[in-house]
Amino acid sequence: MSSDAAGGQRSSNSTRGDAAAMPTPSPFTGEGGGAGSPTRVERMLRDREHSRRHLLFASDAMETDAASASAGMAFAADGVQSPGRASPANMEEAGGAAAGHAARPPLAGSRSGFRRLGLRGMKQRLLVVANRLPVSANRRGEDQWSLEISAGGLVSALLGVKDVDAKWIGWAGVNVPDEVGQKALTKALAEKRCIPVFLDEEIVHQYYNGYCNNILWPLFHYLGLPQEDRLATTRNFESQFDAYKRANQMFADVVYQHYQEGDVIWCHDYHLMFLPKCLKDHDINMKVGWFLHTPFPSSEIYRTLPSRLELLRSVLCADLVGFHTYDYARHFVSACTRILGLEGTPEGVEDQGRLTRVAAFPIGIDSDRFKRALELPAVQRHISELTQRFAGRKVMLGVDRLDMIKGIPQKILAFEKFLEENPDWNDKVVLLQIAVPTRTDVPEYQKLTSQVHEIVGRINGRFGTLTAVPIHHLDRSLDFHALCALYAVTDVALVTSLRDGMNLVSYEYVACQGSKKGVLILSEFAGAAQSLGAGAILVNPWNITEVADSIRHALTMLSVEREKRHRHNYAHVTNHTAQDWAETFVCELNDTVAEAQLRTRQVPPSLPSQMAIQQYLRSKNRLLILGFNSTLTEPVESSGRRGGDQIKEMELKLDPDLKGPLKALCEDEHTTVIVLSGSDRSVLDENFGEFKMWLAAEHGMFLRPTYGEWMTTMPEHLNMDWVDSVKHVFEYFTERTPRSHFEHRETSFVWNYKYADVEFGRLQARDMLQHLWTGPISNAAVDVVQGSRSVEVRSVGVTKGAAIDRILGEIVHSENMLTPIDYVLCIGHFLGKDEDIYVFFDPEYPSESKVKPEGSSSAPPDRRPNGRPSNGRSNSRNSQSRTQKAQQAASERSSSSSHSSTSSSHDWREGSSVLDLKGENYFSCAVGRKRSNARYLLNSSEEVVSFLKEMATATTGFQSSIADYMFLDRQ
Repeated sequence: MSSDAAGGQRSSNSTRGDAAAMPTPSPFTGEGGGAGSPTRVERMLRDREHSRRHLLFASDAMETDAASASAGMAFAADGVQSPGRASPANMEEAGGAAAGHAARPPLAGSRSGFRRLGLRGMKQRLLVVANRLPVSANRRGEDQWSLEISAGGLVSALLGVKDVDAKWIGWAGVNVPDEVGQKALTKALAEKRCIPVFLDEEIVHQYYNGYCNNILWPLFHYLGLPQEDRLATTRNFESQFDAYKRANQMFADVVYQHYQEGDVIWCHDYHLMFLPKCLKDHDINMKVGWFLHTPFPSSEIYRTLPSRLELLRSVLCADLVGFHTYDYARHFVSACTRILGLEGTPEGVEDQGRLTRVAAFPIGIDSDRFKRALELPAVQRHISELTQRFAGRKVMLGVDRLDMIKGIPQKILAFEKFLEENPDWNDKVVLLQIAVPTRTDVPEYQKLTSQVHEIVGRINGRFGTLTAVPIHHLDRSLDFHALCALYAVTDVALVTSLRDGMNLVSYEYVACQGSKKGVLILSEFAGAAQSLGAGAILVNPWNITEVADSIRHALTMLSVEREKRHRHNYAHVTNHTAQDWAETFVCELNDTVAEAQLRTRQVPPSLPSQMAIQQYLRSKNRLLILGFNSTLTEPVESSGRRGGDQIKEMELKLDPDLKGPLKALCEDEHTTVIVLSGSDRSVLDENFGEFKMWLAAEHGMFLRPTYGEWMTTMPEHLNMDWVDSVKHVFEYFTERTPRSHFEHRETSFVWNYKYADVEFGRLQARDMLQHLWTGPISNAAVDVVQGSRSVEVRSVGVTKGAAIDRILGEIVHSENMLTPIDYVLCIGHFLGKDEDIYVFFDPEYPSESKVKPEGSSSAPPDRRPNGRPSNGRSNSRNSQSRTQKAQQAASERSSSSSHSSTSSSHDWREGSSVLDLKGENYFSCAVGRKRSNARYLLNSSEEVVSFLKEMATATTGFQSSIADYMFLDRQ
């Protein structure tokens, strides 16, 4: 069910039923919450019953979605909105999450139960941002407006959220071009706690009627994208997307005006997928949640959308992303992993250490509202009339919007097949089909209307009699009382949606079946199937025979089975309310932000570039250690293609913008530059052969002096007996995993499945690790290092940290370095296994003895530094504290320094001895890895380029001023 969030207008019929006598309330007027905030578990157990007992007055003032649909509004009772028609506050498909507790898409796991942010006794401000305001506005004069509150699921839900002061931001559904009218409408809406966004007719046409309803809505309901037959159509799509972004920015601008620190901002539906990015770009500390009120399609469907990248990245800017069901959440996570190449986790989607939580929140209804209505005299009269009218016949009911996704033709054809195969039922059953027309100006919908009328006429002519027809087709809505009465007398409710975000007709039917205990036949493609599937008869609406058989089963079902099914569904519907859903989402958003703040404290701060450069200029002998891949490489745009551009990305190229800065830094006689990489020697030669720098390939196992020849720094007696058997395993999995590849280096093997199918690649990697651990490497002195999309097997001790002491020793010896190194800058996108290089230089870590006594023995094979588990994994499977890792790294460096396969006779320990480093002169910096042992962080290779340019500029200027000073001194 789409939502009002889905936008659109709703007819201005007055509210009916037991709410009719009540004055029109503000959508957010109601009791506030009590004192204090419960934990998540306490909230789930306590607040459900509390909200039902103490917030009944709120529901009385509101009509549910289905009631709205049957109250002459543009929605059918299920509240699903079709594009082009609307319901300001009707958010059933908009409805989000049922009740009470949030399921955790792939996404499961206990939470710590943070308390809600805020002070006891104070309400937290909530800004609800949706395409439509929950009002219908009519202009009565130049500065006069009449407003009517629209009843709907989201409005009713928000009334039940305690400890929250809510305001609604959205489009009022009318064009107000003059300033006088805008001021008057803004003032009138303020009394209803609503804030308008003024969109002109062109924006509405392009953004709402165009991109939202012509592209996103059909795609999200698996109807596909419109066919392009002319280039002008393509240009029109592009202009619609531009209008979509402009409209989202207009919503954001209004939010900015009313936002106060600490506010929660809740964005709704596919109309506002770009809004989270706009908000976070303005203030990264905003608490932003986004909820989708329609299905989210599988990644194979979503990937056809031309703007797929921008929309996914925009939604991921939110702190919490919610869906109706686990399936929709799973599809979203899959789209992020397959299209954006990000990591899906049990909690959501992770991008460079930032987690966007993704969860399912299935919505419920206000079941008490329906149960109370059944006791009203007006409803009882309706029930009596319907019982007399259809005496002796079983009643089947369908309540839908006349829309492509509702499966009405399939439902009627299945009923025809049932009558055909069961002639004894011809005069014993009647199907009442309420189908409220929508988008009557669209040819496809006109065709659907004609098709339904034709099928109904044929069946009634074939099976009807002079006194009775099998199908009563009503193409108008009913009032709330009549709808409740219909629910109450119905023996079988038939919901055959081809795609539905939730569809709450099924909930409303169950709520009204306290005494009759009727049977629910429910499409497996409706979101409600995940909540009510155990008690309903689930069907594939495309299988006409299956639906017909289910009708027979439902009509002949024994009372024992009926009661059992009804008891299950009735318990779910009455225990999971819309109020629970809204409160749960808001509380989960607060919890998510609190957890993110804890994680942020563990993220290294950004590199203080000015301080790093100032200390650089003050020092006398500097050492710059730079990684290569994802640090100095030229970025490659993949445009969202699966796996990216494999050929371009595999060709590691130095960013052209770095050639000048690197040359300037390398030419500084007081600076030594080392590029330290896991890449092969030929790759480094190709990219850095022209520079006056040292190159260290294969994690430092091979070293090339400036303009010199390659030498090895590998420790002696390195056991490589495992190579052949590991090679066979890597070849086996490469052949069986499309678009994977492996590299064989002298001290390691790397299998990369970055470009393969994400899920299949992970399965293959898991299988490969089992093969390795139980076979070729079970007794070998090797490390297994897992990257995000790679598996590497390398000899024990082959890490950048273990190699750097030997590299420094060679540099000190070759250059006859006498001045101590008093400044170190180390920047790289290193695996966790290689982050021991950060520890090596850090003066604040205990080094015990960075150089062991000469008689010391080598460290045993199983003692090796280990990176954080999330970044690297050793086959010893040990986890150690940071201090222990530093101590082990020092131990290994010392032991390995006593072995060298180079021809040099100098002592490798000269590398450590030349360091005279103070804490303020050491800058270790991880690139794009927010969980790191480095002191500082740069988010991307682009930031590395910018920093090195700045450093090179400062160096050149500093050298020029020194030269000028010396010239003047000589004069």
